[in-house]
Amino acid sequence: MGNLGDGLLLAAGPLLVASETRDPLLVSSAMFLQQLPFLLFGMLAGAYVDRLDRRLLVAAVDVMRAVVVLALTVMIVTGVVDIATVLVTMFVLGTAETVSDIAGQTLLPGLVEKRDLGIANARVTGAGYIVANQLVGPPIGAFVFAVARPIPFAATAACYVVGAILVSRIALRPVARPAEHRPVREEIAEGLRWLWHHKPVRTLALTIVSFNVTYGAAWGVLVLYSQERLGMSEAGYGWLATAGALGGLVATSSYGWLERTFGMANLMRVGLVLETLTHLALALTTEPWVALVVMFVFGAHAFVWGTTSITVRQRAVPAHLQGRVGSVYTIGMIGGMLVGAPLGGLLARQWGLTAPMWFGFIGSAILVTVMWRTLGHIVHDTEPDAVPPPHP
Repeated sequence: MGNLGDGLLLAAGPLLVASETRDPLLVSSAMFLQQLPFLLFGMLAGAYVDRLDRRLLVAAVDVMRAVVVLALTVMIVTGVVDIATVLVTMFVLGTAETVSDIAGQTLLPGLVEKRDLGIANARVTGAGYIVANQLVGPPIGAFVFAVARPIPFAATAACYVVGAILVSRIALRPVARPAEHRPVREEIAEGLRWLWHHKPVRTLALTIVSFNVTYGAAWGVLVLYSQERLGMSEAGYGWLATAGALGGLVATSSYGWLERTFGMANLMRVGLVLETLTHLALALTTEPWVALVVMFVFGAHAFVWGTTSITVRQRAVPAHLQGRVGSVYTIGMIGGMLVGAPLGGLLARQWGLTAPMWFGFIGSAILVTVMWRTLGHIVHDTEPDAVPPPHP
């Protein structure tokens, strides 16, 4: 239910911002402010996820998000909302989402056996994220916003409340924690040290950061690329995103078969090759239908890669470090995008809209070549090292 609420807000939030201001800087600031907390508070959130009851933490954060969105709904109804209020709300919701996302990633290892994590993550991604967050939520959110502005926000608050109730009722295996806690900075440092000294997990983290730079460079100008190079309308740009989501839905639905048939190492290798070829195909084509097919295939890769990488991490990282190590991945993903997006904008301004795609192709090709062999080691080292719980 939380994903459905996020999906409603994914469309209604930007529409609310655009209804309050037409300043491009303020409009873009809304997304920036929602992502900024991941960089500011990600590691701190990871430390507290490892300290506290993760199930109740997710539930509490969902309730907090419901209260914030409900307050925004009241302000919309009473007509006192303004752009400053909306931007502050985006930052607060981004902070809550930081905690919720990092804690949420640690729940599955406490519910299912390690051998079943791949298919479990695929089902959560397919039914929870792709369907609710990408395919169902945004169009409904946009439609009801056009009917009455407060409705999608009230519905989002209701989704968060239901989500909090549902997650509070699940039963997780207990996680061994020290009786007393050290200073937070020491616990954060412990997570960073574990990641850095665990070569396979460190390599996976560096892979995610590197590929998100090349991905962010190309995707940062995708809306302009779709309109000016492909000649697509605003609705056409939406179809590109929908094609990617549909590809992801097909791939995650068959993830169990893919994992059994090809193995995780080959899924990761083929996926990165597909990502490299995606940049090349978009750089070369001017046909909308070709771009839609490319986006469908890319979406299949992106969600298979995401499912595989989180499964590898959940299997390899000790339970008491899941929050802290997971926070590093979250920061890496967001950070890579925030570096790549402006870089792509500069390349496009200087050499045209295909320049970011060529940058993505060349950069990804180099990264695939460098990391090809190590991907096999990553997925075979899935048992946690014999690392004792942290001492008080």
